[in-house]
Amino acid sequence: MKVKTILVSQPEPKMENSPYLRLIEKEHVRVDFRPFIHVEGVDAKSVRQQKIDLKDFTAIILTSRNSVDHFFRIAEEMRFKVPDTMKYFCQSEAVAFYLQKYVVYRKRKIYVGKRNFVDLQPLFKKYKDEKYLLPSSDVLKSVIPDTLNEMKLNWTRGIFYKTVISDLSDLRDVYYDVLVFFSPSGIESLLKNFPDFEQNNTRIAVFGNSTIEAATEAGLRIDIQAPTPETPSMTMALQKYITSVNKK
Repeated sequence: MKVKTILVSQPEPKMENSPYLRLIEKEHVRVDFRPFIHVEGVDAKSVRQQKIDLKDFTAIILTSRNSVDHFFRIAEEMRFKVPDTMKYFCQSEAVAFYLQKYVVYRKRKIYVGKRNFVDLQPLFKKYKDEKYLLPSSDVLKSVIPDTLNEMKLNWTRGIFYKTVISDLSDLRDVYYDVLVFFSPSGIESLLKNFPDFEQNNTRIAVFGNSTIEAATEAGLRIDIQAPTPETPSMTMALQKYITSVNKK
């Protein structure tokens, strides 16, 4: 069956040259965006109950834009003035760039990984005596604590925000040819919102091993996967699939 409509379970990209725009123009498909999950911050009282005192830490580990936003939100709620001496360890350049929303970049000690969390290991090794705080969601990839524990760092996890399933009830009678997922939480949201979901002719596209695993466990048929050596991005995987089925 040909693909005409796609629903991506994420917010719409804000960049003008989004690869999804190129996909729309080239394949003449409709692409809608709808977050299947969203983030809600916890309050300062909840953080204190985790026995976290921000002044005890000399370094912050930031894995996402959400971790940046919610660390500074909690600091403000606690009336904690983040010292100029604080070190920031950012998982990627994108996270480090976003940090500029809160700090003057050139005046701070900011250390940046390449992309994956394990890429920070050489930096952690160099600064092994710091007292690290990891502001995180209630959902955390196991590679993060495993890496930090393996290196025997002095670190503390703080749950500063939570991943919450979005209400998708308005989509009950809306049909899409392809549903695109980037996390196990997205799969969970689909099944919580629509416990009677039947895949039938709907194609499922998934990104990442953990999402593939979640979809498989849920009994879903996976039609499109990324990343692969041939299609390292989701838009490339969609492009390849659509080109193939729409030619028939």
